[in-house]
Amino acid sequence: MKLKQLSIPLENSPGRLHEVTKALGEAGINLRAHCICDSTHDFGVLRILVSDLPRARGVIMEKYIPARVDDVIAVEIEDNPGSLAHLLSLFLGTKVNVEYMYAVAGANLAKAVMVFHFNSIDLAIEILVKNSAKLLDANSFGILVEK
Repeated sequence: MKLKQLSIPLENSPGRLHEVTKALGEAGINLRAHCICDSTHDFGVLRILVSDLPRARGVIMEKYIPARVDDVIAVEIEDNPGSLAHLLSLFLGTKVNVEYMYAVAGANLAKAVMVFHFNSIDLAIEILVKNSAKLLDANSFGILVEK
């Protein structure tokens, strides 16, 4: 149920994002989900779920760009007003905090997929499973799983 996400700090300069996405594309690595946010005026963080994490890490390392692998959870919710708030209400009164999240666009307009990074991922999974939330696995994203 945990997904491995690559987090890459990038200089906030023209062409830097292109350099990384081009290198991944040329290596045949597909971006399954992604977001980029500005952490300072000089740097941002590119967070990506990729089709082949070991190869993606190798490509990034060849570019001498630091990267970190983080555990995240993908949850499918109804694409209706209030669905996200309902899901988040499951964590009220717990010690689970959302550190960041982003949405994944898809073809199914009746559903939305949210990717979460929690301060306590195992406890978050326990709460979500107990409440019958639909957690998506690597196979749902076409992500190669290391054996």
